[in-house]
Amino acid sequence: MLTLTENATNIVRNIATQSPQPETAGLRITSEGTAEAPFAVTAADEAAPGDQLVSREGANVYLDGPTADLLDDKVLDARVDTEGRIEFALGQQA
Repeated sequence: MLTLTENATNIVRNIATQSPQPETAGLRITSEGTAEAPFAVTAADEAAPGDQLVSREGANVYLDGPTADLLDDKVLDARVDTEGRIEFALGQQA
């Protein structure tokens, strides 16, 4: 199952606090991306039907079925760049 780093956990929780439903809000990752970015990452107020939930310390990440399978052995990391943009990265679990 996808895991989250501490940085990703903090950033996802911060994104959720900006939602009208902060208890269920988080990120949604789908395999509907582009050739350059194969995954689409969007803020979500709640899970879509069939989503798998990955949660760590109140940070919710929702994955559609195909994405959950693809990211099963991955770690999600995140950082904020110098211009304030959030950048996500995937790594292999140890």
